[in-house]
Amino acid sequence: MHWDFKITATLVIFCITYAGLAIGHIFWLRLDRTGIAFLGAVSILAFSCISLHGAIDSVNFDALLLLFGLMVVSSQLHYAGFYTKIAEKISSLLSKPQIFMMLLMTCTGILSSVLNNDVVCLAFTPVVAAALMKKNMNPVPFLIALALSSNIGCALTIIGNAQNVLLGQIAGLHFGTYLLWASVPVVLSMLAAYKIVIMLSKGKFHLDNDGKSAALPEDDTPFDLWRSIKGTGIIVIMIILFFTDLPKYLVAITGAGILLCSHRLDSKKVLALVDWQLLLLFIGLFVVVGAFKDSGLADFFLKSAQNAGININNSYVLTLGTGALSNMINNSAAVMLLVKVVNLGSHLNSAIIAISNTFAGNFLIIGSLANIIVVQSASNSGVKISFAEFARYGIPVSSASFVILIAWVFISKLAGWNL
Repeated sequence: MHWDFKITATLVIFCITYAGLAIGHIFWLRLDRTGIAFLGAVSILAFSCISLHGAIDSVNFDALLLLFGLMVVSSQLHYAGFYTKIAEKISSLLSKPQIFMMLLMTCTGILSSVLNNDVVCLAFTPVVAAALMKKNMNPVPFLIALALSSNIGCALTIIGNAQNVLLGQIAGLHFGTYLLWASVPVVLSMLAAYKIVIMLSKGKFHLDNDGKSAALPEDDTPFDLWRSIKGTGIIVIMIILFFTDLPKYLVAITGAGILLCSHRLDSKKVLALVDWQLLLLFIGLFVVVGAFKDSGLADFFLKSAQNAGININNSYVLTLGTGALSNMINNSAAVMLLVKVVNLGSHLNSAIIAISNTFAGNFLIIGSLANIIVVQSASNSGVKISFAEFARYGIPVSSASFVILIAWVFISKLAGWNL
């Protein structure tokens, strides 16, 4: 490989960008991960590491439009009071903690598989926390279970989270085939998570006698039956159409467009809940990683790893590598890098990345945005979830999920199932 200024600059910018993503900030600058990714993309263009035309070509707009459409649908359901209503209904079973836990995890997992899990966690957490405290019950194990099941549920479909949306579009995964393959490790992982949480929570379901009670929070978004029917109807139609050969991004933005047409709900309110920061983060990473790939650096390091006896396309190496990388540098950044260096012609590889990056989110609080949302929202409700307490549940749940996934990959390869 012939090294020149452009290749060197690309490597330096790539390393600084990913180091910043791993740390979460750059010292002396008030930049978050989105700002770091954007600055990295600007630097790539400023140093002519890639042309403007090349940068535009590196951005997968199909995936971004699909993700945007799903965010709009999720936002509309939020303003319909849909999530809060479900959380309140589930909370009626507080007298039976284990059944309540099972129902909470099941509903969270299912909703997270087809809607934005961050919004699900944001809506569920305060309602569940207040209901539990009102009954003098300990919210911590239930809220941790909420986060864990949200992450596991995300892995069920290629629209479960932003990373899977990107993978599904780039790798061309079929919605139904992936769903069928992923259902085994996801369902088994959910059952394992439930058993582990129940076991670790034994004797901790109730607060001490001096536990403080809390009233249910004021609901800013009262339940709207018609709006909920409209939103859920659109998402059902979208999922059905995802099984066809219609472009997924077109299905999603069409559904989003229909939901924006309302006599009472301002479109600007719905669009305000769209995670524009995440979309910008992905655009920045598309450009940075695109330049890294086009420069030949990705192939260079891939060959170097292979010469060292590390085959990233080995299913088991890829499973564990994706999990480790997701915890080191953020799962979004990990997926953006892996799609450029892994052979996605093997749909099994794509499915492994999709599930591994999601399961890895349960390891620590910082493993996924959903975890952080639950912890922060719980704090606002007067419930403290420590880093160590989350890890006490998250580490065994994530470890069990990866054991299940590796076993399922082994069975799939034995059966010759390549999706």
